[in-house]
Amino acid sequence: MKGDDIKDSEVYQILKKVDDNIWDIPIGYKSIMKVPGRVFISSELLEDLEKETLDQVANVASLPGIQNYSMAMPDAHLGYGFPIGGVAAFDKDEGVISPGGVGFDINCGVRLLSTSLQMDDVRPQMKRLVNDLFNKIPSGLGSKAKLRVSDAELDDVFVKGSQWAIENGYGVKADVDHCEGKGLIEGADPSQVSKEARKRGKPQLGTLGSGNHFLEVQCVDKIYDENIASDFGLEEGQITVSIHCGSRGAGHQICSDHLRELTQAVKRYGIDLPDKQLACAPANSREAQNYFKAMACAANYAWTNRQVITHWTREVFENIFGNDLDINLVYDVAHNVAKLEEHTINGERKQVYVHRKGATRAFPPYHPELPKDYQKSGQPVLIPGSMGTPSFVLHGTKDSMDISFGSACHGSGRLMSRKHAKKELSSEGIQKRLESMGITVKVANPKMISEEAPEAYKSSSEVVDVVHDVGIARKVARLSPVGVIKG
Repeated sequence: MKGDDIKDSEVYQILKKVDDNIWDIPIGYKSIMKVPGRVFISSELLEDLEKETLDQVANVASLPGIQNYSMAMPDAHLGYGFPIGGVAAFDKDEGVISPGGVGFDINCGVRLLSTSLQMDDVRPQMKRLVNDLFNKIPSGLGSKAKLRVSDAELDDVFVKGSQWAIENGYGVKADVDHCEGKGLIEGADPSQVSKEARKRGKPQLGTLGSGNHFLEVQCVDKIYDENIASDFGLEEGQITVSIHCGSRGAGHQICSDHLRELTQAVKRYGIDLPDKQLACAPANSREAQNYFKAMACAANYAWTNRQVITHWTREVFENIFGNDLDINLVYDVAHNVAKLEEHTINGERKQVYVHRKGATRAFPPYHPELPKDYQKSGQPVLIPGSMGTPSFVLHGTKDSMDISFGSACHGSGRLMSRKHAKKELSSEGIQKRLESMGITVKVANPKMISEEAPEAYKSSSEVVDVVHDVGIARKVARLSPVGVIKG
C-alpha cells in the first residue's frame, strides 16, 4: 500500500490528522471511549499499522479514570489488551491499574554501557569477544544462570532491585545512580509473589532469555548533538554494549497469577470492558495494589538481572582487553512498567499511574528523578534496533511531559509475526548477509535468526525520526551493531 492508496484504507478512515506525525482517533469512533486516542506516527509507518492496533488504542480509552489520551508510539503493534507501544495514565483515585498495560515481561528494558575502546581495538578480537560473551551469559528459552540465590536472597532481589547486586559485588554504586528510579520501584512485597513465580525466577537471575532479547556490541557511528553526547560519555568510533532483557519467568508468572485475580475483580467492581484482556481494578483497591506490589518485585528482579549481566560483560571485556578499561553504565530504562508519577493535567498537578507497555520514559532536563550529571541534558532515551539495523540514543525534552506523559517509543516494533518470519526468511541466509555487513552473530537457537531478522521489524530510523520531529525526545547518537548475542 503506497501513496494515495492509504487514503482508502480502514486505518486512514479511522484517523484524523493533527500534524505530520500526530493522528487522533476521535472520541466517537467507539461509544465507550472516554478520551480520544492519539497515535504518533509518520505517513510511511502508517502504511503498516493494523486496524486492530487502533481498536486496542480505542479500547484503552474506555477505561475508568484515563487522562487526556490513550496513546500509541510509532513502533506500535498488536499486543495483549493494550497495544505494544501504548501509553496511558490513570488518575490515582478514580482510575485503574491493568496488567495488560504493562505486559507479561514486566520491566523488559534496555541498558547501555560505554567503553574506552575504539572500533580498531575490538575488530581483531570480535569473534572471540562474541564467543566469550555468549559462553559467559546464559541465553535461550528456559536458560538457567550459574548464579544461585536462596529464598531469602530472592526476597532481597524483589525488594532492593539493583542495589542487591551492588551489595553482592555485581557492579559499582555509579551503576545504580544511572538506572531509572535507581533500579528500584518502592513498595515491592514478596508475599504477593506466588510459589510458582519464585520457582521460575530463582534459577534465571543473570540470563538473557530468548525472543527479541539480546546483548549487542555496537559502534557509535554518528553523533547528532556533541554537547549532550559528551554528557552521556559518547563519542564517534567508540564501542558500546546494549543489554536488552527483562524479568524472565518470574515476571511472566506474576502477570499470569494476578490477571486471574483481576479478571474476577472486574465483575466485583462492575467495570464494563470492551475486551477481557483489559482486566483491571480500581487503583486503590486491594486487588490492584496487590498486583502493583508484585509487579514492583518483578521490575526490581529485572533491574537486578541486567546488573548481573553487566558485571559479567565487564569481566569478559577485561579478560580480553585488560583491567584498565573504563566501562560505564550510560543509563538503564524500563519499557514494560506502570509507575505512580506526578504530572500537570489541565493546569493541575495530579498523581497518576502511567502505564508504559513497549514505551520508555523520556523525562526532561532538571527533572528531580534524573541523576545530577544528566540534569542539564535530560534523560537518556535508549531505542534499540534489530541485529542489522542501528540503535539510537536520544534525550528527553521539556515538551515530552505535556505531549506524552514523558514517554517515547521503545524500539523498532514488529512488522512480521514470528510465524510469518520463520516461513518467509532463511536463518542461514540472514546470518551470511549480516556477516557480509561486518556483524558477528551468535545464537542459542539458529532458527531464532529468521524470527529476529531486520526485515521482521519496522525501520528504527523512521521510528526515531517521529519522536524526534514531534519533540518528545531528540537524537543524540546512532549505534551500529558489530556483534550480537541472542537466545
